Amino acid sequence: MAKYHLNLAHLYGNLLNTYSDVGNIIALQYYAKQMDADITVQVISIGQEFDPAKFDLALFGGGQDYEQFVVSKDLPNKKTGIKQFIDDQKPLLAICGGYQLLGQYYIGANGEKIPGLNILPHYTLSQDHNRFIGNITIKNEQTGDEYHGFENHNGMTFLGDGERPLGKVISGHGNNGQDKTEGAIYKEVYCSYFHGPILTRNGEIAKHLLLAALHKKYPNEDFSNQEQLIIKPTF
Repeated sequence: MAKYHLNLAHLYGNLLNTYSDVGNIIALQYYAKQMDADITVQVISIGQEFDPAKFDLALFGGGQDYEQFVVSKDLPNKKTGIKQFIDDQKPLLAICGGYQLLGQYYIGANGEKIPGLNILPHYTLSQDHNRFIGNITIKNEQTGDEYHGFENHNGMTFLGDGERPLGKVISGHGNNGQDKTEGAIYKEVYCSYFHGPILTRNGEIAKHLLLAALHKKYPNEDFSNQEQLIIKPTF
């Protein structure tokens, strides 16, 4: 039996799960076992309350425009809880649609303006007759780590005050194809357009999210052994 236990909220996991987001949960559970921890997953969907006190981690996955529009109607009911979760410095991974919906708004492919939570300051525009598709490599300028993934998105996201990119683009397009940024980091929120999923190829991000959750939930525990866990590249 694992010594530590974490609860993960999969926000709208029955709707925003188009891009193999479940793989990120599997990766978190895999690395958690190596840290003597286990993870219980609960889907929080439309009409359900999100109580930030009940969860240690959260995943906000991606979906197509229609699913994002449906989810946007329910988001105001969860804004207080999600904002509190983020302000409490609890780790949240947001991929593609989830990334966009944490921001101010997203302009869909048909020109409709889909309101976001407006918790993070970024916003997302759409491209005319173009998508950013292909392999992508970025470098986290704070850690020096390189992250590898696959992007497939019409959106062009522009970061705001208080956000820093997950990494600088080495090859590929990134947030918008203009400023060489990809993803966003805000407090313990990690956002990205990486599909594939991101954590199976970039275990160091999974390690960071898990350590943040463990330190938050068990502030008096010594996690030096977990911090020394070596993550081998899988790309």
